Amino acid sequence: MTTALETKSLTLVKKDGVAEVHIHVNKTNAYDLDYYKELNAAIDNIRFDSDIKAVVLMSDMPRFFSAGANINFLKAADPKFKTQFCLFCNETLDKIARSPQIWIACLEGHTVGGGLEMALACDLRFMGDQAGKIGLPEITLGVLAGTGGTQRLARQVGHSKALDLNLTGETLSPQEALDIKLVDRVFPQEETRAKTLEYAQKIASSATYAASNIKLSIMNGKEMPLNVAIRYEGELQNLLFRSQDAQEGLSAFIEKREANWSGN
Repeated sequence: MTTALETKSLTLVKKDGVAEVHIHVNKTNAYDLDYYKELNAAIDNIRFDSDIKAVVLMSDMPRFFSAGANINFLKAADPKFKTQFCLFCNETLDKIARSPQIWIACLEGHTVGGGLEMALACDLRFMGDQAGKIGLPEITLGVLAGTGGTQRLARQVGHSKALDLNLTGETLSPQEALDIKLVDRVFPQEETRAKTLEYAQKIASSATYAASNIKLSIMNGKEMPLNVAIRYEGELQNLLFRSQDAQEGLSAFIEKREANWSGN
């Protein structure tokens, strides 16, 4: 069964264990606080839906994933408001990393500034080979990438490359982004959405209890000292050893058949 919930800036579609979050703020998806409130609500909706195992964040605009925050909105706001706005954005995006679902950013258009910061908050990033540019040009406005851009980019591509990209404001092509591991896959442009949804559906049809724990082990563990992270990994493995899916997976392997995953 397919369900859909549409708001001013987003449409949330759920089907067969996969949620699609479609962005349609304006032609460049330049957003303001109202958009982030809607995104926050969509994330909460997904987190509380145990049937959803994978999420694809995508744009319905033909040339942009997102150009980031609306510059006129930022210019009109006072510094205290802008600080709270960035805090709310960061708290919203952090929910993605802490959620058990696997989030994939489907990048079919320009992905710059806050648009890239949204994509960086996702677990994976898939991009079309003709999608346009990707990068963090905030320095050209006299500011830094303040919704996780400096931190998530450094963890993704390494500190020196992140420093270089933030200092120069350079934007990259899809292939250049793939070369430095900023994106995980580059597809032929016209196949990007279908390939991304196919990947998400494959996750939703897999051993989803293991998949969610793999995500949490990696995403939470990278913030811990190695010895603590390995103990954390072990505790998650102990949970999986007791699961129905682990018993089914072992039985299916021995019996040389396809596993019938329950997600438990």
